[in-house]
Amino acid sequence: MAALHAWRAARVTPLGELHAPPRMTAVLVRLAVQVVLVASLWHGLYAHTGTTAGLSEGQAVSYAVLAVLASRLRELDQYAGRDTVLQHMHFGTIVYWYLRPLPPQRYHALRALGEQLYGFTWALGGYLVCLAAGVVDPPRSAAVAGVFALSLLLGQCVLYFVLLTLDQLCFWTVRNNAAMLILIFAQNLLSGVYAPLWFFPDWFITLSGFLPFQATLSVPLSLYIGRIPLSDAFEQLAVQAFWVVALFLFTRFLWRRAARRVISQGG
Repeated sequence: MAALHAWRAARVTPLGELHAPPRMTAVLVRLAVQVVLVASLWHGLYAHTGTTAGLSEGQAVSYAVLAVLASRLRELDQYAGRDTVLQHMHFGTIVYWYLRPLPPQRYHALRALGEQLYGFTWALGGYLVCLAAGVVDPPRSAAVAGVFALSLLLGQCVLYFVLLTLDQLCFWTVRNNAAMLILIFAQNLLSGVYAPLWFFPDWFITLSGFLPFQATLSVPLSLYIGRIPLSDAFEQLAVQAFWVVALFLFTRFLWRRAARRVISQGG
């Protein structure tokens, strides 16, 4: 029975996508356009130079395209299922999360797992197509591929806890639309989605090192393209693991505090 509840929770958002073929077509078109534009941009930037900020043209293009594909891991229309914390707080139905067989923290985690697995199929499919077309370079060795996979997993765990913290803030702020927009921008900027962090000033790189965003995407992709050598991989993985543990403990504390604010009449 517990496995059945877990399966139903994990498929909430993916079912919303699979039952809307036009939405899936739009995602496919947008992803293809993003990959083409990003690859064209970075090829153009390197048209008259060899190496910039320690990156060759192949490394820069591979990084940028992989960043676009990685964004699909969590970029789903969660509002379609009307099951976000923000919506439940707005309609006063968050109390039902505490009446279900699954605890709210487990339900939230399982639903996010389903979303990430669904997004992973998109990212993996796009990666294989780009790899076959020569848009991205393959990993330099099996060891690099293995370290990249582990780092990407840790990075997604960090990202989950960051987004969970924002959801939990709804228990105190009720609406957090502005905070969501700010966090998404900060996440994309400080994690290297818009551009590799090595193109930014030294003070910016130092500042981002004290925040968890860099551990979500910049570290895995840097390991993949070889910007971070394997000899430094253990240190980077340790930093990612630290953020996973720290954010886990912090969000666990917030779950306990949030439960005290839920009343039987709703949010």
